[in-house]
Amino acid sequence: MDTRPFRSVLYIPGSKERALEKATGLATDAIIFDLEDAVAIDEKPNARKLLAEKLGTLDYGRRAKLVRINALSTPWGADDLDMIATAKPEAILLPKVDSAAHVAHLSRLLEARSETADTRIWAMIESPLGVLNALEIAQAPRMAGFIMGTNDLAKDMGCRFRADRLPLLSALQLPLMAAKAAGIVAVDGVYNAFKDDDGLRAECQQGRDMGFDGKTLIHPAQLEIANQVFAPSDAEIDLARRQIAAFDAATAKGEGVAVVDGKIVENLHIVTAQQILAKADAIASFTE
Repeated sequence: MDTRPFRSVLYIPGSKERALEKATGLATDAIIFDLEDAVAIDEKPNARKLLAEKLGTLDYGRRAKLVRINALSTPWGADDLDMIATAKPEAILLPKVDSAAHVAHLSRLLEARSETADTRIWAMIESPLGVLNALEIAQAPRMAGFIMGTNDLAKDMGCRFRADRLPLLSALQLPLMAAKAAGIVAVDGVYNAFKDDDGLRAECQQGRDMGFDGKTLIHPAQLEIANQVFAPSDAEIDLARRQIAAFDAATAKGEGVAVVDGKIVENLHIVTAQQILAKADAIASFTE
């Protein structure tokens, strides 16, 4: 799995020159440069040309850079790939992935070009069939991560909006488990009400509690909350350090368990503690 943080993953329309330039200074861990839903049909030729130019000239630092092309089954997907390949993209985000065959097809296209020899693939999981085939998709060639397309998923399922997302929980958890099993990144879907900070925080907390690595975002105003929620808290970091210290002391005395704050600490808790500290270190290094 990529060791960079993915707390915040911001969509940027590929047709908006000012937004592409501004993104170089935003506090986002990753960027989805969007040529699909965020770009009108008439603007798609200019958008792909503009994006290829900006990716080749602007410095986005260590942020993960994903380009969402149009589906290869559309009239625009192949042209997107042809133009974007010139910029040697870090990753292609493929929309509407229903099976591993979709990923394998894109992988063959990337392999055929020297410019995309190292380009990875992310998949939008945004249909019931994609959810049900999530494990085989996660294990497909060049796969690096899942992005949950919750709006399309809710539409296809015909479910109603609820603040607790109860109708979507199974559809979120199945791809999440597939991503964890395959060792790839999993990022939660967007929160549409970008001026509702309380609602965003609650949904980020739910996604973090479930195990998602971060949240896709539609507006820079959402960055601060996502970055905060998906980072280990000071209390979690402190507990992790104390658990490791206590367990090391117990092990030195030939004991297999320790006690911290009245709770048993075993080896499995130490694995979690080490993961928390590693994530905190990765965030600190990323933001330096």
